[in-house]
Amino acid sequence: MEKPLRTLTINPGSTSTKIALFDDMEPLFISLIEHSIDDLKDFDEIQDQLLYRTKTVEQAMADNGYLLESVDVFAGRGGGIVPVSGGTYIVCDLMADHAARAMSGGPHPAQLAPQIAKQFADKFGKKAIVVNPPDVDEFCDFARVSGIKGLYRESHIHALNQKEAALRFCASRGVSYDDVNLVICHIGGGISVTAHCKGAMTDSNDIINGSGPMTPTRAGDLPYMKVIDLAYSGEYTKKELSDKLNKHGGLISHFGTSSVREIMKKIENGDKYAELIIGGMIYQIAKNAGAMAASLKGEVDAIIITGAIADNAYFTDALTEYLGWITEIVVMPNEFELEALAAGALRIMRGEEMTKTYTGIPVWYGFEEL
Repeated sequence: MEKPLRTLTINPGSTSTKIALFDDMEPLFISLIEHSIDDLKDFDEIQDQLLYRTKTVEQAMADNGYLLESVDVFAGRGGGIVPVSGGTYIVCDLMADHAARAMSGGPHPAQLAPQIAKQFADKFGKKAIVVNPPDVDEFCDFARVSGIKGLYRESHIHALNQKEAALRFCASRGVSYDDVNLVICHIGGGISVTAHCKGAMTDSNDIINGSGPMTPTRAGDLPYMKVIDLAYSGEYTKKELSDKLNKHGGLISHFGTSSVREIMKKIENGDKYAELIIGGMIYQIAKNAGAMAASLKGEVDAIIITGAIADNAYFTDALTEYLGWITEIVVMPNEFELEALAAGALRIMRGEEMTKTYTGIPVWYGFEEL
């Protein structure tokens, strides 16, 4: 019997690191390593957390009784790199360097994943890969245009889970991802609402620079003149204002917590303000999904609702009411990011997909030639 492929998947988030060990697609263990405020308070920058996060992954493997040297492929979520096309990439020195410098334009814990994977791979002589990183850029040209010359919209999406949800949907229907149009709403700690046009993510909101619906921690779209007023009010440094919008916005701004479960309890107890804000959040998600359907000229085979909050019927029922007139609504609860990393490793090791080479050259860098 052929030996299964053993893959360690690594997905760092803002307050946790999710890892899982797979033999082929069979999980041997899944671990959520939580990082408290006290654990992270001494790190000024996300990159400063690299050694700390690496050690927590090593410890989790040991606690579950597995040796790092038994792993065949180390698969990281990816992050921090320049815009690339979708696919699976070997983590080279250039990618690790770009991730460390957050070349994507904004620091995010995902930038640690390729670095951790490469450290382990180099140590044990194995492969390190990233699969559909957040920096996948398949935008159509119209999606990039803004109202300021030289300032363009960028692609930062929950690409890993979005692509995996799309592939699972297509497998369940016996169709090719390259032949369908989908709108996918990833609703979790972050929210991305994306148009998938025949195998490419052609438009979406920006989860790094900030656009789209409000989220548990992000403010989402705001009237920019009011943001300018805040910036020049003298009340905030650049970092403080950035944190207000990107870390302490959304549900945290309204309720002091990012826990949807806690806020839903308020609604159950008759809290009208909680009902208003959650209703507004759902409304914004639906409005963005409608915009993505318009970008596909109404030719939408399905709208998929996925992510951690997709197991909440209050959200999915309301979104179905808003969007059901467009096309079929398919609910795929929770995230498949760890499974998607293992699946990507398995595809390349079986020869079903070719790995791509990271060149450090963005797939798109402006319209100056026009």
